[in-house]
Amino acid sequence: MKKVKKVVLAYSGGLDTSVILKWLQETYECEVVTFTADLGQKEEVEPARKKAKAAGVKQIFIEDLKEEFVRDYVFPMFRANTVYEGEYLLGTSIARPLIAKRLIEIARKTGADAISHGATGKGNDQVRFELGAYALMPDVKVIAPWRDWDLLSREKLIAYAEKHGIPVDFKKKKGAAPYSMDANLLHVSYEGGVLEDPNVSPEDSMWRMTVSPEKAPSRGEAIQLTYKRGDIVAINGKKLSPAKVLSELNRLGGKHGIGRLDLVENRYVGMKSRGCYETPGGTIMLKAHRAMESITVDREVLALKDDLMPRYARLIYNGYWFSPERVLIQNLIDDSQTPVNGSVELKLYKGNVQILGRKSVRHSLFDGRIASFEDDKGAYNQADAEGFIKLNALRLRMNAKQTSKIKTKKR
Repeated sequence: MKKVKKVVLAYSGGLDTSVILKWLQETYECEVVTFTADLGQKEEVEPARKKAKAAGVKQIFIEDLKEEFVRDYVFPMFRANTVYEGEYLLGTSIARPLIAKRLIEIARKTGADAISHGATGKGNDQVRFELGAYALMPDVKVIAPWRDWDLLSREKLIAYAEKHGIPVDFKKKKGAAPYSMDANLLHVSYEGGVLEDPNVSPEDSMWRMTVSPEKAPSRGEAIQLTYKRGDIVAINGKKLSPAKVLSELNRLGGKHGIGRLDLVENRYVGMKSRGCYETPGGTIMLKAHRAMESITVDREVLALKDDLMPRYARLIYNGYWFSPERVLIQNLIDDSQTPVNGSVELKLYKGNVQILGRKSVRHSLFDGRIASFEDDKGAYNQADAEGFIKLNALRLRMNAKQTSKIKTKKR
């Protein structure tokens, strides 16, 4: 085992990472630096400081990263209208590169020669954390306890915690925490428990960010989103920071039962996994952004973006945020957003997002004179369509004639 002097641990203060902290101290006899990120998970992060201090940690980093998370990760992803396997808005995936980045930055700052995380050996997060870390610090040592230790059950973790005087959440001890959850400002995910049977529906009390559509208000609510270069900068005329934009859209979407998803997805490590997700703000953002692009972006540019999107989504899902190919695609996407300026009006109603209108004063490609069914005063010569159709039909006609010859000869 390579000697480790100092390790930076991605630390939540929960059972798993509290046990990992002690295990690192015992196994490697090294100094542990803790890093706790506030990504909008709506849980107190300061208790993590108290727990880390009690464990003898001298260097503790607790950081509010909400604005950076939305500005530099969520917004760029939504410029591409990113969806994984047709449904998943990548709420967990997009948070991992930022955490990996800060782990490495803190490692450099503190002189640490290793980092550690609490991701299991079955999931995607181990891949995302480590690909990000190696992309930023090629020679860093990564310690992944779940792949090394023998504490492979909740009961063993709790027994280890009790043996070493690590505080254990009463709910976890009694087995009353039925789901494995991940939360940030973009979403909440739920896995494990009854969800491990893809044919069993979760109870409605599981959902935290949204009301059920049945219990949502009986009257819809209209909102207006203002865009600048593909990003939302104001809601109902009020300018907001990126994190506040997402927070307000979460509130509005949650109120109207928007953004629930029950999905069986294909993990990068090879298995199928069932999870439930709540992404109210992101669901609104996706619908609105496509509406804004529909009048401001050229047809073939949109088609190219749609062609690239599944590849881009897989890069994020699989942990390749810092890869050269993701950066290359991102540059293309960002350049396409130059004309995406204007506003979109939507109605939120019982789980649905309906577009009411979209406009762009300076960058709209929509020409009402040409598109009109009424007299366009010569703006469009309908006779031109005949030549257009015949040219596009040329190969079809040639193919039909050749097929007819072959059939005739066979007779």
